[in-house]
Amino acid sequence: MAPEVKAVTEPVWLGEGPHWSHTHKALFFVSIFDKTIHKYDPATGEHTRAKLADMPGFIIPVEGTLDQFVVGQKRRVVVVQWDGKGEAHELRQLAELDQHSPDNRINDAKADPRGRLFVGTMGFEYEPGKFHLKKGSLYRIDADGSVHHVEKGLDISNGLCWDEKEKAFYFADSFEYAIRRYDYDIETGNISNPKLIFKYKDHGLDGIVDGMTIDTDGNLWVANFDGSQVLKIDPRKGVVLQKIPTPALQTTSVTWGGEALDDLYVTSACMNRGQEQLPPCGSLFRVRGLHAKGFKNNNVKL
Repeated sequence: MAPEVKAVTEPVWLGEGPHWSHTHKALFFVSIFDKTIHKYDPATGEHTRAKLADMPGFIIPVEGTLDQFVVGQKRRVVVVQWDGKGEAHELRQLAELDQHSPDNRINDAKADPRGRLFVGTMGFEYEPGKFHLKKGSLYRIDADGSVHHVEKGLDISNGLCWDEKEKAFYFADSFEYAIRRYDYDIETGNISNPKLIFKYKDHGLDGIVDGMTIDTDGNLWVANFDGSQVLKIDPRKGVVLQKIPTPALQTTSVTWGGEALDDLYVTSACMNRGQEQLPPCGSLFRVRGLHAKGFKNNNVKL
């Protein structure tokens, strides 16, 4: 039986960074160009949003709180207070990244299994789909506020997920059209020994690597931007196990959610890059019937 793909919100411009909060029993995500953060409550179907001063790259709850979130705003990493319904208020700044390239912006981020924040950046998009290349970086922000520059010379930072059992960190620089695997030290948060373990061209795939997540079997679920699909990949063998079509050409990111963590939530975009992207493009989708499940998303520990 084919998986069930359902649009659960109205479209946004550039949906990204889905994070399922088991505490809130809700899905948080951002719409970058709309400068908005979002909450979707599957129990009620309610979809709420708040406007920010600048483009958000991600939203992740702060561990131990119900109304505080770490949010990327352009190049700044800030703590925002939001009740999920009203206005959002910035409380403080944690870091300002890529000061050498002021036109850069944060594009993706996640907390690792110990609550450290990994944040990726990208170069300036001067025309739809055209970017300043090799300007991005990957950073790690520890609980003590220290900022560590762990990769540089990137085009578009994407992906970010961890396999504790395999001691692996997976990451994508989208214009490599490939997925990287790093050795990961859970005690220190250090990553090392990068290897390209999956290349799109080897599998005849179009589009680029966007956001991804991992299931309890160690398989990657990858949003295939400009490919209208999500890919299930075995990173140990470098093979595609499954392709899940989506109603949006610009499929942007994925995460596991729901009480049993077996619903796959998929963000998307409706950017006009020479061709109009009609609804439901830009919606948040929920995919059921995948016979897989994920782990709880990690909150940021401050």
